[in-house]
Amino acid sequence: MIISGRGSNLRALYDYSQRDDAAFEIVAVVSDKGKAAGLEFASSCGIPTAHVPRLAKERSTEEFNTALAETVAAFQPDLVVLAGFMRILRPEFIDKFPNQIINIHPSLLPSFPGLDVQQQALDAGVRFSGCSVHLVTAKVDAGTIIGQAVVPIKPEDDADSLSARILAREHQL
Repeated sequence: MIISGRGSNLRALYDYSQRDDAAFEIVAVVSDKGKAAGLEFASSCGIPTAHVPRLAKERSTEEFNTALAETVAAFQPDLVVLAGFMRILRPEFIDKFPNQIINIHPSLLPSFPGLDVQQQALDAGVRFSGCSVHLVTAKVDAGTIIGQAVVPIKPEDDADSLSARILAREHQL
């Protein structure tokens, strides 16, 4: 699993992985942020962790993606889950794990790819938003959709309130 922050989807997946009927285990958590709260949570659960810093002034995006791919590959995952990873992966990473990377995205794809999707939905005036789990391809947020959950947009919503309700559905999805 690859994260960038607090790891709320990591926590939801970890909780599910502890069930008797869970068909998966989390073999490692990798982050581009060394102080990501999700890394601390994973360590407290006995899950191996790794930090691969972006180091924008020291290495290119391609070099970062190569280093990230090497780190993840060392854990020999069957599936790579992007759970709140806030970087766009490049071919140097994607090509190492063909059809093995899934992303949790806070919109009903194909609508509103990229960043700031809750505000995009509010600005567009749509009545529903939600979240998607999809396969990762070289085109951002364009891979095959595996699952989606719908969240109605309320008249009083702002980006924060909508984001919180979508996140709750991400945890379920």
